[in-house]
Amino acid sequence: MTALSANWTSVNASCQPLVDELINQADALQLIISTLSNGTRIVDAGIKAVGGLEAGRRIGEICMAGLGTATLGSHSGFNDWPWSVTVHTQTPVLSCLGSQYAGWSLSHKSDDIKFYALGSGPGRSLAGREELFKELDYQDKADATVIVLEVDQMPPVEIADKIADNCGIAPENLTLILTPTTSLAGVMQIAIRVLEVALHKAHTLHFPLEKIVDGFGTTPVAPPGGDFMTAMGRTNDAILYGGTVHLFVNASDDEAQQLAESMPSNTSSDYGRPFGEIFKSYEYDFFKIDPMLFSPARVIITNQQSGKSFTAGELNSKLLHQSFGL
Repeated sequence: MTALSANWTSVNASCQPLVDELINQADALQLIISTLSNGTRIVDAGIKAVGGLEAGRRIGEICMAGLGTATLGSHSGFNDWPWSVTVHTQTPVLSCLGSQYAGWSLSHKSDDIKFYALGSGPGRSLAGREELFKELDYQDKADATVIVLEVDQMPPVEIADKIADNCGIAPENLTLILTPTTSLAGVMQIAIRVLEVALHKAHTLHFPLEKIVDGFGTTPVAPPGGDFMTAMGRTNDAILYGGTVHLFVNASDDEAQQLAESMPSNTSSDYGRPFGEIFKSYEYDFFKIDPMLFSPARVIITNQQSGKSFTAGELNSKLLHQSFGL
């Protein structure tokens, strides 16, 4: 194993107590629990269920495999929209890229069903379907797992069968958590991805991941939109124009400064418009958007070796106001 993953814990083992607690407190959290015909457990956090911010906060921590914390607060940096969430993990590469990142493409199509979703959470590390896990040199082992799907429809049993088979577990040991983007739980668990967005950007920039040792981030919690496109735009804008991430690295000052200067969203050629407008201008094709856009607005990189910190980017209240309808 590489030095990066040599001492990593099991993301599924660390996450399971949080999943059990979510299920046990489903009524208080306004969740609906059901079971597919193959025994897979479904947690509805916003389709028919009411859900809520606290449910979304807990689901965000489940996505991070229980290796990070998410705390609600009122220090977003924007006077007209103070509500925010702060995320911290001392194992950012494992919890954010090894678990939280929505990197598993899942689809099923039949005469009466068309389903597509990106899976996030600890189950990804069992399946190992993404090239990322080859780079991380990490594959977990467990008898039970959980996957979070940002969808507004129930998954067909074929999707659950596929996930269970790829993860090497029995379908009845699989839990699928559903968080529509338009729901309160949905906007919360997306906001909790602010640190993960920074880790993914660092990976895109080819920064050595083993040099990232700690991190936290803060971002506004977007108001839910009445429709998917509005909600998707707002949740992206919250991070692109309102998110701040602080990473601690063991690197040279040149490396730390370069990472800080290259990471913020304002380095992208697509920066400067609400995400919904950008998406529409590319005919709703994510792959046409400049990948450098998907970043927090403001970044602080502290080099543990020298003690120096490098800051870049800026919060953009004008665009956030426009996006949030304030």
